[in-house]
Amino acid sequence: MAEKLRTHIEKKVQLSDEEFAFVLSHFTIAEFKKNQFIFEKGEKVTYAYYVVSGLLKLLYTDSAANQHIVSFALEDWWESDFYAYFTQTRATMSLQCLEKTTVFCLSLEGYQNLCARLQKMESFFLQKSNLGFIGSQQRILSLLTSNAKERYEQLLGQYPSLFQRVSKTQLAAYLGVSRETLSRLQK
Repeated sequence: MAEKLRTHIEKKVQLSDEEFAFVLSHFTIAEFKKNQFIFEKGEKVTYAYYVVSGLLKLLYTDSAANQHIVSFALEDWWESDFYAYFTQTRATMSLQCLEKTTVFCLSLEGYQNLCARLQKMESFFLQKSNLGFIGSQQRILSLLTSNAKERYEQLLGQYPSLFQRVSKTQLAAYLGVSRETLSRLQK
């Protein structure tokens, strides 16, 4: 399992065996059952999570109890309520497992220590953050400028495997359409 994390990191920066051992010492491994919440709205967010296997959804519940799926996190992705994680405040969102899921967990203290003591990891996290910012902006622009069919086709083109792993109801919530609209788009 550690090799998956190393391979992931080494897509961006190369590590010696000693450096990787130091990096690995900052992580813990956790396993969660299907439908289990890793954290829920209002709870403290202790970790950022690297998905080794499984599938997560980050969701926001509004004041009318409507659930909005902010993101899905597949294998080789990082996920958390990053605002709560970095500011050490309570979660505004919930993180739920859609499948049995194994993650590497990184505390904020561990993250800060890695960045302070190993410049390669600071570079790694900066690159990952930048890609996350780009992805978030692209999602916002898609929601603002694309119609439902275009958003559906973009998602299908980028993440076709998601359509076999996520229910139509959840795909519809992610795309911001009703389940009926999604059914019409799939024809």
